[in-house]
Amino acid sequence: MNRVLYLVAVPTSFFLAGCPNEDALTAAEAQESLQQATAASQAENLASVSVDISTNFTIGDALDQAATELKAFVTSQLPCAEVTLDGPTLTVEYGVNPGNCAYRGHEFSGTSAITVTKNDRSEVVVDHVWTGLSNGSVRLDGTAHVTWNFADQTRHVVHDVEWTQLASGRTGRGTGDRTQKPLGGGIVQGIEIDGTRSWTGARGTWDLAIDAVQMRWSDPVPQAGRYSLSTPFDKSVSMSFSRVDDDTIQVTVAGPKREFSFTVSKAGAVKAN
Repeated sequence: MNRVLYLVAVPTSFFLAGCPNEDALTAAEAQESLQQATAASQAENLASVSVDISTNFTIGDALDQAATELKAFVTSQLPCAEVTLDGPTLTVEYGVNPGNCAYRGHEFSGTSAITVTKNDRSEVVVDHVWTGLSNGSVRLDGTAHVTWNFADQTRHVVHDVEWTQLASGRTGRGTGDRTQKPLGGGIVQGIEIDGTRSWTGARGTWDLAIDAVQMRWSDPVPQAGRYSLSTPFDKSVSMSFSRVDDDTIQVTVAGPKREFSFTVSKAGAVKAN
């Protein structure tokens, strides 16, 4: 007896009907993604403020002279700091002396070492080592290699750090490679960032692509631009940012099949809308 095999086309919806939200981004995943990105942004902002301090010397001078000028600047701006000089390297210990310990809205504690590695008219290179550097919101330990390009008014920052968000205890250990430039209102206002960050925490590894995000010095998240985040729960998440008022930024977190809206306060509090 001949047997005939019939191929039947079954609508795709048949397979999806039983589990329409399979692989969809959940509210918990969206919030965890935003909290991770917020902690990483706070760490980056602290590092960037520390880097910003180290730009204040005459371009083209000898390395030792540049470091001497930088010591005078740090002492004038942050009299709380004990600053020691060894050739082209400054060691800055915050909070040793009385007086102001704040810069760009960040109140410093801990130690940073700054080495002027190259100083000529075309390029300046400064290396950083942070030990327990903190602004009361996040603690930072690690290194950064910073190169200034004066032709396009940018700086290139490559870091290897470990950070702890003090309020939550959330931690991260990882690397980053970013290009930074001043916002339209100048460096006093903040910076625009493009590049990447990657860190490993309790949940696993997070990989962040940074696309033209605008960071003010005192904000925990960008006020504009876009993040693309690869998560340890195997979902890709995007985040877009818009300022609501001076204290509040709205963040839209979008992933597979769903998106969620949050507000983030200047203090770093995250609230679902």
